[in-house]
Parts: sequence; structure tokens; C-alpha cells
Amino acid sequence: MAQGKHSRRRRSHAVAIIAIVAAVVVLAAGSAAFAAYRYEQSRADRILPGVTVEGVDVGGMTRGEALRAVRAGAATHLDSAITVTVGGKTWTVTPRELGQKANLEGAVDRALAINASMSTFERFWHRFRGESVDAQLALRYKRASRLDGWVVDAARAVTVKPVNAAIGLADGELVMQKSKPGRTLDAAAASAALRSALSQGTSTVDLQTQKVAPKVTSKNLGPTVVVRVDRNVLYLYDGFHVDRTWSVATAKPGYTTPVGDWIVTRKAVNPTWYNPALDSWGADLPAVVPGGPTAPMGTRAIYIDNAPGLIRIHGTPSDDSIGRYASHGCIRMHNSDVEALYPLVPVGTHVIIVGYRPSWAQEWDTPASLDI
Repeated sequence: MAQGKHSRRRRSHAVAIIAIVAAVVVLAAGSAAFAAYRYEQSRADRILPGVTVEGVDVGGMTRGEALRAVRAGAATHLDSAITVTVGGKTWTVTPRELGQKANLEGAVDRALAINASMSTFERFWHRFRGESVDAQLALRYKRASRLDGWVVDAARAVTVKPVNAAIGLADGELVMQKSKPGRTLDAAAASAALRSALSQGTSTVDLQTQKVAPKVTSKNLGPTVVVRVDRNVLYLYDGFHVDRTWSVATAKPGYTTPVGDWIVTRKAVNPTWYNPALDSWGADLPAVVPGGPTAPMGTRAIYIDNAPGLIRIHGTPSDDSIGRYASHGCIRMHNSDVEALYPLVPVGTHVIIVGYRPSWAQEWDTPASLDI
């Protein structure tokens, strides 16, 4: 009986001890958890260890500290030189000059967001032991806002306009301008190449220009009329080659067949002649003469109204004046010759008048080179 009482007292004592131990353990665990919580709370505004942004270690930093550190790292990229070659010209430009910016705030916010992805104890464990979370974040860059404008400026600098083939005047001399291709830069392709270089960190970019073909070459130049006053000869060019030649009459002393590069503005068959000098040399002539073989302008007239002095290339009933300095400025041809020329020179054809009447020439004289 006494032994049973002793046994029950021992069991009660053991239970009490276990309860005390359990209470101590719980209290200790609670204290540890509370301590861990307080430790973590005091460091909650700091990035966990082992976090890098574009290779910059931001572990243990506050947001402001991380922004400064990442900004310094981003400068390495933003201020790096990119050599751009276009059409034989070379520029050096930086991503910053092209308007590129780093999204610093976004990167640091992503680094801080790792904190929220872990429990309080996990964060405490990493911080307390300095154990790396091994998070490597890339720094994102915003679109280079000035890149397209830079490409447009570069394109202007390298663009070469094509040169069309032409027959013209230079310093009073007839010149044959051969066609030459131009070049241009495809701005869209160039912008894409530069953006690719920015994203890949490439330090050299070679942009290719494209050839631009001239619209007019010697093959499609078409007809050009050249009148040499010093020879009284009209040449019809096909491209750069003389196709036909005719003798003509040009201005007599006191009048001018104007040197210059003019344009055929209109044409007429059997043109009506309107007396342009009723109060001078045409005072004895009718005010209006219907067109025809015996009319002052013969059977055809090719008007070059942009030349000074009402200049025409036209026929004449005065066949013996051809080859002489005999007109009031117009270019006279035999009716049969102007009829042959007429269909070969469409409106828009250039008429180039070059050379001058010799200083010694009198009315009805011929150039020294012309045998009438």
C-alpha cells in the first residue's frame, strides 16, 4: 500500500519535470523566434546577401545605397564608346548620347522583392549566417530616345545625290555631264542595327549604304538641240551623239540669238505670225500673217518661250538666208529641214544656244567656216 503511494508520487514528479522542461523549451523557442523576428525587422529595408544587379553586388544595401551602386555600374555601359562607320565616315557615340537610360529603380525594386519571396526565418537565416541567395539580376535599359534622330543626321552626312546625264553649258562652253550613281543610308535598317548593338554591347557598327541609280543616263537622255551661233549650225543630239545637223540662220548685227540653256515650250504646224515690231522693223509688214510655206515662220515653229526675245526655231520662205546672220534673233531653217526636225523634238526638249557671232560679221555674212 505504501509502495503504491510512493510510485504515484514519482510519476507526478516526473510529469512536473517534463512540463517544466517543455515550458522552458517553448519559452526558449519563442524567445529565439522573437529575437529572429526583431533581428530581421531591423534589417528589412536591406537587400539579402548574394544579390547582384548587372554584376554589381547589392547585398546588404538599402534602396538608396543600391541605386547609387547600380548607377555607377550602369555608367560603364552608358558611357562606353561605339564606333559607327558609314560610307567611309566614322563617328564615335555612346549609348547615353543616343538617349539610352538604365531602369535603375526597377532593378533595385526587383532585388528588394526577393525579401518578400521568403519567410521571416529564411531571411533571418541568410542574413545571420551571411548565406548567399545567389540571385543575379540583369539591368534593363530603356529605348534610346535619340537614336533615330542620330541616324537621320548620319544619313544626311553620307547621302550623295545621283547625277543625271545631261548636255549643258558651263562658262559658255558645251559640256557633256555623264551620269553618276548616288548613295543613301537605309535609316530603318541602320536604326535596327544600332539598337541591336546596344542590346548586345557591341563596340563597333558598320552600316552599309545603298547605291541610288540616276534617273537619266546617256541611254535614255533623249534628244537635245544645240545651236552654234559661231557656225550657224543646228545639231540634234541623241544622248551624247550627234544624230542630225542642219544649217540655220541666226541674228544679224543689232539683234541677238541668246546664248543659254532653254526649253521647247510648245510647237505649231503652219504657225500664224504676229508682227512683233509694228513700230520698228515690221512697220511695213502686216500685223498678222497666216501660216504656210510663204509665211514668215514657214511651215513649222518650235517655240522656246523661256528665252528672251520671242525666240523660235522656224521655217522660212527666204531660203537664201540660211547659213547667214540674217534674222531678228530667231533660228531659221529651210521648211523641209524644220519639218524633219519637228517630230524629233517633243515639248520639254532642251535647246542649248552656244557661241557668238564674229565681231567682224555684217548682215548677211556667213561664218568663216561655212561655205555657202
